[in-house]
Amino acid sequence: MTAAASLGRTAQSRMPGALRHTLQHMLRTGALVSPRAEIEAGEPLGLGRKTNISAFTLISTARGPVAIGERTDVGTGCCILGHPGGIQIGDDCLISPNVVIGGALHAALETTSADSATTRIGNNVWIGSGAVVLPGAEIADGVIIAPNSVVSGSVGPNAIVQGNPGKVIFTRR
Repeated sequence: MTAAASLGRTAQSRMPGALRHTLQHMLRTGALVSPRAEIEAGEPLGLGRKTNISAFTLISTARGPVAIGERTDVGTGCCILGHPGGIQIGDDCLISPNVVIGGALHAALETTSADSATTRIGNNVWIGSGAVVLPGAEIADGVIIAPNSVVSGSVGPNAIVQGNPGKVIFTRR
């Protein structure tokens, strides 16, 4: 019996198509999503194997796609808001509690240039608590973003970023 079949025909018939697809995807990949997390499905949502989404986290694909790599841990109270350019988060990332990644909460606040660019977060990236990653930001592999920092541009590999606006304070070897 497949995961979709175990949901039961009546439960599947009452579920919207995007939600049904997301639930089947999570069951197929082994992603762990807290029952207290909120997923607003619209555009595609990709969750990698053994990805962990903690409680009170909001992932919205209503305005654009979101892809999260394998073994990535998203902490409590995070907000990942898809935008037209999309969000790509790599493998083995640690996203601490209360981090905001992505687009504006309201259509009136969106800007065409930033929202059309893809927000990319590389592999093995740590994002500290309360940090904000704005639409169009590109964060390379091995980056550490200090708590409460705001990142809006490109960050090179193995950099440590701190502040508002985020500036590279050190590059690891």
